Amino acid sequence: MAREEFDHDLQQLEAELVLLGALVESSIFNALNAIKNRDLVLSEKVIQDDDLIDDKRHLVEDACMDLIRREAPVASDLRRIISALHIAGELERMGDYAEGIAKISLMMGPEPPLKELVDIPAMGERAVHMLKQSLDAFLTRNEIAAREEALAIGPDDDEVDDLYRKVRVDLLALMKADPANVERGTYLLWAAHNVERIADRATNIAERVVYQATGDRVRVGAGKEERVFETPG
Repeated sequence: MAREEFDHDLQQLEAELVLLGALVESSIFNALNAIKNRDLVLSEKVIQDDDLIDDKRHLVEDACMDLIRREAPVASDLRRIISALHIAGELERMGDYAEGIAKISLMMGPEPPLKELVDIPAMGERAVHMLKQSLDAFLTRNEIAAREEALAIGPDDDEVDDLYRKVRVDLLALMKADPANVERGTYLLWAAHNVERIADRATNIAERVVYQATGDRVRVGAGKEERVFETPG
């Protein structure tokens, strides 16, 4: 395969990955809006749209495997393909968490939530911002940009964790005060947990972006980067 054709196929692969990211972003926002506004129709749509996310993930995976089979890439090219494969899996899991939130919304039914939903949507907005940062850094394939984006995501993840702890404390207090609140409070705890996991997956993508750009395996958190393995060469 000529280099020009290979580069074109890589760019097409990355474009499909960006489309997958957009589908996941939309699904997260729809799921959170549905549970906040008690929109059961929108909840059903999120569940149906998860099939589109799964299909797109499989398309990306197939494209990755086809490039590896045909070209037998090495070094940075192989890292780009393997990173795309890994990121597609993370995005698909984010879609699953959004679907889970939509299912929780249906379980809640038309009743209003136990408390006004402020912190959980704020968690979701921060998690989606993290996702956008990670994918932007992935597309630049620039070592400096990758590291900067990874460092920026660490504090965002900490903010999501802080909000999650606040949600837990608030809901557990309401549940303790009145046993009648337990069922509705549990639903919101499940939803908050799903959002927290979405943010964790965005952090995983940021770490993979650093690997793609540099060959270094890192853990990102608290605004700092910890190198755990450096690829030789």
